Order: sequence, then C-alpha cells, then structure tokens
Amino acid sequence: MNKQVNYNTPHWDVFCAVVDNYGDIGVTWRLAKQLHAEYGITINLWVDDLKSFSHILPKLDPFASIQCFYGVNIYQWNQPLDINFIPGELLIEGFACELPSQVIEVIESQHQAYKQSNGHAIAPPKWINLEYLSAEDWVNSCHGLPSMQPSGIKKHFYFPGFTRESGGLICESSLFDERDQWQSDVSNKMALFSQLNLKGIESSDTVISVFSYESTALTQLCKHWTKGTFDQTSDVITPIHALIPKGKSLSSLASFLDIPIDSINSGQSFTVDHLTIHVLPMTDQTQFDRLLWSCDFNIVRGEDSFLRAQWAAKPFIWHIYPQEDDYHLVKLQAFVNIYIQKLDDDIATNWSKTNFAFNQQGADVVKHWQKLISAQLPLLQHAKQWAIDAKTGADLASRLVQFVKTS
Repeated sequence: MNKQVNYNTPHWDVFCAVVDNYGDIGVTWRLAKQLHAEYGITINLWVDDLKSFSHILPKLDPFASIQCFYGVNIYQWNQPLDINFIPGELLIEGFACELPSQVIEVIESQHQAYKQSNGHAIAPPKWINLEYLSAEDWVNSCHGLPSMQPSGIKKHFYFPGFTRESGGLICESSLFDERDQWQSDVSNKMALFSQLNLKGIESSDTVISVFSYESTALTQLCKHWTKGTFDQTSDVITPIHALIPKGKSLSSLASFLDIPIDSINSGQSFTVDHLTIHVLPMTDQTQFDRLLWSCDFNIVRGEDSFLRAQWAAKPFIWHIYPQEDDYHLVKLQAFVNIYIQKLDDDIATNWSKTNFAFNQQGADVVKHWQKLISAQLPLLQHAKQWAIDAKTGADLASRLVQFVKTS
C-alpha cells in the first residue's frame, strides 16, 4: 500500500544496487520487510533499478521517486539523490554496492562534528556492508570485523551464514508455521497451480520448479524428463511438469523446444512425451515461496531463491552464480559439506554429484539425477530437518538488531 513518507523519523537506510535482476534486491527486500514487521524499525530502502524490482513487487511504480509498501519506504536511488540524505541509526551497504558520494560526505561531516563535540552532537550511523551468503569456514572469523575508513569511521563486515558465529539467515518468525500449514493440504498447491494458469497438473504428478541460470544441464534433464517418472512397483509412468519463468532457464531450452524463445509468452505450455514445460509468470516473493513449497523438487539459483528452497523443506539443486577460475565451485563444495552431514553416504554422494554436474559444463547430470530421484523420500525427510537445523536459533534480522545494540 502506498502512503505519504515522513523521511525525518528515526530509521535505518539500506542501499541496493540491482546486479542480477532479482538476487540482490530479493535479499534486501525480504530483510527490509522483516525488520519493519517484526521489530517496528522504519526502513528506507534505496534501489537503483525499480523496473527490475517491480517484477517481484508488481504494485511498485518504476518511475516514482518515493513510495511505501509493507511499511518500507522505497526510494529511487538516482545519481545524485533526489533529496538531501538524512542519516538514521544504521546504514546498510548491500553487497558492497558503492554508496553515493553525498551519503559519504554527510556521514563524514556528522562524524567530525561528533568528535569535535566530545560526543555531545548526534552520532553518525553505524555502517555495515551486508555480504553475500557463504558456508565457507572463514566467514565465522571475518563476520563483524571493522574496517577503518580514511575519515575515521568504522564500517563493519556483516556475513550471513549457517553457524552461530556468523550473521545468520533471513527467516521470518512465522515462515515455518505458514509453510507447514500450506503443505498439510494438497488443495493449496492445486489452487496455486490454477491461479498461475498451469493446466493439466494432477495431484499425483511430479512437479519441478526451475529458476536457474543458462545451463546445458537443464537441457539434458528435460530430455530425460520426457520419459516421465517410472514407478517399478506399480509399473506406471507419472508425467513430469517443469515450471519455468521466462528468462535464463527458458533460454537454455531453445534447441530442445525448437521454438524462438522471444516468441514464447507466460502462460504457454509445451508437451513432449511425458514432460510438460509450463512458462510461469513472474510472481511476488510470497507466491514464489508458495510455489517452492508446492513442488516435489526445486532447481534454484543465486542467493535468495537458494535460501528459500531450503526453507521450503523440499529436495533441491543449487545453480550457483559462475565466477572466475571456478571459485563458485569452492563455495558450492563448502555448502555441500555441511548439507550432507546427516544424509546416508550413498544419497549424500548422489546429491553432491548431481549439484556439481548441474554446475559444470559437459558433466553427465542425468546419470546422477536418476540415482538421486530414487531416494526422494529420505531426501524429503532430510530437507525438513535441515531447515530446522540451519536456522540455528536466531535469524539474520534478530542478530542484526542485536549487533547494532552491542557494537
């Protein structure tokens, strides 16, 4: 709901430069909403690409300078800013985005005035760089470390992570209860599929959501999925439905579908033998979560959808963002190491190999997928327990609030 914004109230500022369409803004938007909803903090979210943002917040006006939704004030981050910057209690620099020079000038001036007054003037905001999520070991020792800026201001590095020593993970307090209630009634997912205009899906069919980067592995899997899911005990072939939004995932399937991708629209579907590919419309974050809750298997990418797939408590593949010298595989291995700890050895090996095959050009992902999918039940049981364990007693928002109080 849009309303008049009072910029001068006590607040936190969050800056987000949209890099990968929905990843960075997906994380900062979820965090902003949770901080306001659960802690009553006024959040000013500055975003440089409202058009991309509007794909996950359809009511957003891509051309408005100031607007408010879910209690979060959303500002168009123009160069220079459209209004004078007034610092709040905390300044969050999302994923090392470069803050506007006028913001730096304001907080440096405030810092100097505070020093000269011997602490009697208004203190400058605490300043953190919200880093990308990682399961690597070094995160624990680097989380919260200060970096002294030339002006004398300290900027702290805030690392989300999977341990109590890290910054935690974004997880709303009511999320698991909402998920469990949703998954307890099959009519919820069928109603969602109908709402998304996904026709021909029966409750017993295999449904897989796909939100990946471009991948030859996806083409391999789709060719394999045309055979359907074969149940040896009943000698029945179950249809497979792949739910794919327009974008990088669908672009990977141009040769498979033999249709120009630009000519495909949301709502269309394509059936090849026992596989039907449904082209999804873009959804807001609430509906995306419900989609993940409703599928039998999820293929996700980046950071935001990667974490939401874990909270969905369903088996998944993580298509990690490719980096130079294959460093993304190091990050993938770090997560795999902690995710498989409570899995049976054979299933752990297959899950690991399937994830790496999906992330490496030329690997035979189908061979590993066939072994993995035969262990769907233990994978599902593990996914449910993993979500409980991964939260580790405190989410990112609560740890962030505590960090501000004690730093």
